[in-house]
Amino acid sequence: MTGRILIVDDEEASARLTEIVLAEAGLETERCHSAKAALEALSERGADVVISDLKMPGMDGLELLREIHRQHPWLPVIVLTGFSSISSAVAAMREGAFDYVTKPVDGEELGATVGRALKMTELERENRYLRSEVASRYTPDSFVAESEHSKTVLAMVRRVARSRSTVLIQGESGTGKELVARLLHYWSDRVGKPFVAVNCKAFAPGVLESELFGHEKGAFTGAAGEHAGCFERASGGTLFLDEIGEIGLDFQAKLLRVLQEGEVLRVGGTKPRKLDVRVVAATNRMLQQEVSAGNFREDLFFRLNVIPVTLAPLRERVADILPIADHFLRHYADSEGRRLSFAPDAAQALVSHRWRGNIRELENVVERAVVLAHGNEITLADLMLEPERPPSLQGDWSGLSLQEHLDRATISRINDALKAAGGSRAEAARALGIDRTTLYRLMRRLGVQADAVQA
Repeated sequence: MTGRILIVDDEEASARLTEIVLAEAGLETERCHSAKAALEALSERGADVVISDLKMPGMDGLELLREIHRQHPWLPVIVLTGFSSISSAVAAMREGAFDYVTKPVDGEELGATVGRALKMTELERENRYLRSEVASRYTPDSFVAESEHSKTVLAMVRRVARSRSTVLIQGESGTGKELVARLLHYWSDRVGKPFVAVNCKAFAPGVLESELFGHEKGAFTGAAGEHAGCFERASGGTLFLDEIGEIGLDFQAKLLRVLQEGEVLRVGGTKPRKLDVRVVAATNRMLQQEVSAGNFREDLFFRLNVIPVTLAPLRERVADILPIADHFLRHYADSEGRRLSFAPDAAQALVSHRWRGNIRELENVVERAVVLAHGNEITLADLMLEPERPPSLQGDWSGLSLQEHLDRATISRINDALKAAGGSRAEAARALGIDRTTLYRLMRRLGVQADAVQA
């Protein structure tokens, strides 16, 4: 057990006994003989737990408790009281005291009470950290929108957030689909209620049904008690169904019924439960193509696709790359207590990279660069970007994305134009109907070399 305990007691013998008990438990202690001294000590040196006598001259323990809760709302306060003053301790508990211990203190009782208070302090710190992490990662400020595409998406999300209609977010892995889902929740009237996220791909079909719909006791082997599913846990709030394109056809029919009826039937249950949940689904698949291929129910697609939101890959919204990189740089540099910026060659490399892993890949690269950087600038070497080869013009095209098809076709057309122009990029640009700057940018991105074509 570790921690810093502030003891507030005007009785020297009592304070000394409390100090000895806590020191034997390995805890750091500080004694104060007045409430005023205790508040000064908290302001200057802090504490994990306060142990305060209730009867003190001047500001008594109850007044001190109120003042501590005003200045340090999360700090647990244990009050000391005599057997004849239990009623005062009960009053202190009503005022928010963590617990009370009677005088003369019993070492075992005091140690156990302080241990529980320290645990609460640790949990509160973790909760505050997690809240700050969520606030920094899932607020409007964390959605960088410099490109026209991103600005349009952000405006759309804000406009539809207060609706109850289902939203389907489509986009490649790592494009920020969960962030958009959280912004829909953040800007809605449901912001004070739960946001429950579940990755449908992470569960086997039978397990997914129990996870989403819940189950009753004895519904299957191992169901020792009843279990509320994600739909119930998200009551009044938002349920985010990620990787919705991965669920099987049998379960799709069950999910469709829940969305249509607005009620859920637990596995093994007989009585449906009404729902008040806003559903947001996301997928990296093109669900219309999955419908055409017979892998996804058309009626479920239409039920989910009431409000469609499509996120473009990062390589198609180049204007967002550096602002997003700067956002991650501030986050990770602050956590290391450093002030960093991107060197010009590093910034150019970030803009030119294709980011097949999208924003998630960019975040990983920036985090790594912050760790590796020696000075105040992140260099090209710190980024450790893998050299990218342009898409091959040969071989099977069937497994390629639409963007990779377009890249291959663009390379072929540029090569033909350059050959016809004898390697002259100015002539090739005119033949292609684009300006030279655009041609140079395309050649850099796709790795086309004019000299190699001319040869």
